[in-house]
Amino acid sequence: MLRFGTDGIRGVANRELTPELVTALGRAAARVLGAGQPFVIGRDTRRSGPMLAAALVAGLCAEGANVFDAGVLPTPGVAHLAATHDLPAAMVSASHNPFADNGVKLFATGGRKLDDVAEARVERELEALTGGAIARGDADAGPGGRVAAWPDPEGDYLGHLATALGSPSFRGRRVVVDAGNGAAYRVAPRALEQLGATVDVCNVEPDGENINAGCGSTDPEELQALVVERGADLGLAFDGDADRVIAVDERGRLVDGDQMLAVIAIDRRSRGLLVGDAIVATVMSNLGLRRALDAHGIDVVETPVGDRNVLLALEERGLVLGGEQSGHLVLREVATTGDGTLTGLALLDVMTRTGRPLSELAAVVQPLPQVLRNVTVDDRDALAVAEDFWAAVRAAEADLGDDGRVLVRPSGTEPLVRVMVEASTQDRAEAVAASLAAAAAAACARR
Repeated sequence: MLRFGTDGIRGVANRELTPELVTALGRAAARVLGAGQPFVIGRDTRRSGPMLAAALVAGLCAEGANVFDAGVLPTPGVAHLAATHDLPAAMVSASHNPFADNGVKLFATGGRKLDDVAEARVERELEALTGGAIARGDADAGPGGRVAAWPDPEGDYLGHLATALGSPSFRGRRVVVDAGNGAAYRVAPRALEQLGATVDVCNVEPDGENINAGCGSTDPEELQALVVERGADLGLAFDGDADRVIAVDERGRLVDGDQMLAVIAIDRRSRGLLVGDAIVATVMSNLGLRRALDAHGIDVVETPVGDRNVLLALEERGLVLGGEQSGHLVLREVATTGDGTLTGLALLDVMTRTGRPLSELAAVVQPLPQVLRNVTVDDRDALAVAEDFWAAVRAAEADLGDDGRVLVRPSGTEPLVRVMVEASTQDRAEAVAASLAAAAAAACARR
């Protein structure tokens, strides 16, 4: 049975993620999250989206839940509808994965990602349903829930985006949008245009199979060239469900999530808007981010990888800004999840108010060379008790000193150990990463 990963349930559509499984997931979600409430659901542009959304609706309705269908809409748009109407929600998407994959992201009432307890409850219900415990509906289940289209989901979401940052004006600004043929192919350009920007677009013609295919946040080369060719101020490349974004400055250079976090955090602190003078970032964020923010009196709260962990830390500490190097940023005052379009608007807002180009703003972060090695191992659990390996890690950290760091973490779902090294030079990072990767492989080899 598929289980929750860092962001919902995901697998190959119609092979691992079958309509039968998604129907059962809908029933499980209704039992755990619904309590008689309607659900709002959306999807991205994958060919399997309508099939799996229909299966999810069938499961929800089978448990008596009513469903509002928002159609193709970014994940943060679905979360916004859930937040403003106090509803649970679901998004059918596999984010940045190839089109053959799909997934389901669940949101609790109010548009917030599920915590560990809720996920475990949904998994238990799903296991009972798929294990044959329920062969048919209960005798008193009734005719099931109703299904209705959400009247104007894009309009509702666009209205939110227009005012979330105080209705800035971007007249005179030129932006190129690469929607990755995903869920933001209509909404992101419209959001910028309604605030006065001139918008050029690419990869806004989804056909069900071209989502994330050589485009979007995972492959922004076309966007980089277009920004320079059109003389644009900014480029924005979205992933399939548009909960994250990678930016491109006016020179065609990439600006990642760490740099965007720094730009927005420093601006907000200068205006007295950064609650707690701190942000939340994951263990994968570059040491360059920490150094840049420290110079501006901003603390960094570190969490494990995953936007759900970022959100939890933001809520626990009452902070308002956090995110991941991948470009998944959360502006908690105005959103309940990562929002690529909102992040792009926030960047353009800083550029417009300060009159500074993105290349200059992003230069505040001087990233250290970072090398990541994924080591395939026989027994990833053996790493925890491999004293020789951890002695090697400690020695490497001592050698790097303040000019680098080492991060080692076993994958939660694959037979992999991830070894990340940052150092003052690329060669040094490569050498340390190679040495520790070999040590990890040896430590986890079956005897």
